[in-house]
Amino acid sequence: MSISPDPAIVLDDRFARELNEMAVPWHGQEVPDARLLVLNEPLAADLGLDPAWLRTSDGLRLLVGNLIPPGAAPVAQAYSGHQFGGFSPRLGDGRALLLGEVTDTAGRLRDIHLKGSGPTPFSRGGDGFAAVGPMLREYIVSEAMHALGIPTTRSLAVVGTGRQVRRDTMLPGAVLTRVASSHLRVGSFQYARATGNVDLLRRLADHAIDRHYPDAADAEQPYLALFEAVVAAQAELVAQWMLVGFVHGVMNTDNMTISGETIDYGPCAFMDAFDPRALYSSIDETGRYAYGNQPFVAEWNLARFGETLLPLMDDDQDNAVSRLSEALGAFRAQYSDAWSAGMRDKLGLPEDLDREVTAPLIDELIALLREHRVDYTSFFRDLGAAARGDSGSARGMFTTSEAFDAWAERWRALGPDAARMDRVNPVYIPRNHLVEEALTAAEKDDTGPLGQLLDAVTHPYHDRPDLQRYAAPAPEDFGPYRTFCGT
Repeated sequence: MSISPDPAIVLDDRFARELNEMAVPWHGQEVPDARLLVLNEPLAADLGLDPAWLRTSDGLRLLVGNLIPPGAAPVAQAYSGHQFGGFSPRLGDGRALLLGEVTDTAGRLRDIHLKGSGPTPFSRGGDGFAAVGPMLREYIVSEAMHALGIPTTRSLAVVGTGRQVRRDTMLPGAVLTRVASSHLRVGSFQYARATGNVDLLRRLADHAIDRHYPDAADAEQPYLALFEAVVAAQAELVAQWMLVGFVHGVMNTDNMTISGETIDYGPCAFMDAFDPRALYSSIDETGRYAYGNQPFVAEWNLARFGETLLPLMDDDQDNAVSRLSEALGAFRAQYSDAWSAGMRDKLGLPEDLDREVTAPLIDELIALLREHRVDYTSFFRDLGAAARGDSGSARGMFTTSEAFDAWAERWRALGPDAARMDRVNPVYIPRNHLVEEALTAAEKDDTGPLGQLLDAVTHPYHDRPDLQRYAAPAPEDFGPYRTFCGT
């Protein structure tokens, strides 16, 4: 372990200083043979980091936590969490480290965080490492989500370690360098509340307000304003997931951020054929986190967040519960408004149409997509062509065309805007068969498919004839598809 001599790379240790009760000083294990697999050069530039330097041996050592910049105090963060509904009071970063915070070129404070850097005091018997496949999956999907305009953590780099990681078989190891506006989670507040230390809980809430919702500090009730802001952010976020067919896969409370960013891309996937029961995670045996359940789980998680704030709200706990319950009650309307507005955009419908007109049309379409198991992404993109008069592709996705024809006639009568549809309906998403293709090749030292897939999904709305296979659904012999957390 060494300190970087380069004064241009300076990290703050704000979380470690302000919330030391939730930060265990730690460092990553030495990497035997660091090898860069992928580097996000535009993101590096946004962070004020030199991509050329990051490719050097010292740069790679930074990206795996073996070189510590000035001002940094790497820590493993403590948090609790409800995992599949069961509460675990002490989870924390079992294979991750917060290197520190950096101010980017836009003046925003961003976390630099490692995943797969080795065991910590929170590893709970795990080895603390990560394999190449899951780390590249997070890189691909998080950067695709960013390109889709969905709030998310970002991926700066994946570095192979030269270490073999034992899962079902021996796999090549890797470290992901992740960037976020913070790593504060609902589980962070659950941990602070569980300690019984109200001063710690208040400092955590003040830290979250200052970092993410500074307007709440001026509110008559700052902690209620914090809760209202997080409820609104998560309602908008989950609506955006649903609009693109994203299935997170493991919506535990420790995987819900206070910032409203998507975090922890473990057993995630994008839905192919439309199905509210779509589920890909190998560990979700009951379907708790299926596609159609995501809004309800988000609301449940937010209720747990509200419970943590009770000691900060009011000496009269009944009054505190009432105020927080009222704030939580806004979630369903906020989610519904965000989803409905997004669906109107996907259908190119005029914004001044009454909901009484659009809602039945949307509801009928969702029922048709489910009944005919239509490919979700392809349908909405092809519907743009239908708005221009060419219904062949969209119509051909239904097992019988009559149902689509009747719906489409009413839809076209409303004057859909095809250009507006093309701006929100992606051509390319990280289709599951292509993700697996890229990961399998990368594990064999071939990053060509990875680069081609990233080229497609980071420009999701621009249709290019040379990338036609990246827009096509999976072949019939691909499924059923299952994803894994990688721990």
